[in-house]
Amino acid sequence: MDVTLRPVRDEDLEVFYAHTNEPEAVRMAAFTHEDPADRARFDAHWARIRHDPGVLALTVVGADGEVVGHVGVFGPPGEREVTYWIGRAHWGRGAATAALRALLGAVPDRPLHARAAADNGASLRVLDKCGFLVTGHERGFAHARGEEIDEVVLTLPG
Repeated sequence: MDVTLRPVRDEDLEVFYAHTNEPEAVRMAAFTHEDPADRARFDAHWARIRHDPGVLALTVVGADGEVVGHVGVFGPPGEREVTYWIGRAHWGRGAATAALRALLGAVPDRPLHARAAADNGASLRVLDKCGFLVTGHERGFAHARGEEIDEVVLTLPG
């Protein structure tokens, strides 16, 4: 899937909010806010992201101009981490891989880190295709599942 990245616009937030409230997507992401449906918390979160100079958040746009998700990088130097969320309607078409590759081309920082629920095979495949290597395993509380789950820690070396 061909995608482009652009700065986040106010109107993108409605799409992001819908994406982050799709039940299967929330379950797969696992490590979400306690209540993804809390719109005030969602808006406050995105206001912080958009005004933090240490965060790069970009909208993923499909070839037809449709907003398909978002990607980003955050954290201090040496610990920067990638994040992405692609709307479920676009899963399985290469959007996440294309978006992450585009982000990696725009961000020269290395190493970069990533995390994924251990049972989120699709996300782990995206990270592998983009050169991330498994560097650890942890357990953490996943609000979306209401329990501790296994998490894979990955690194894109320098």
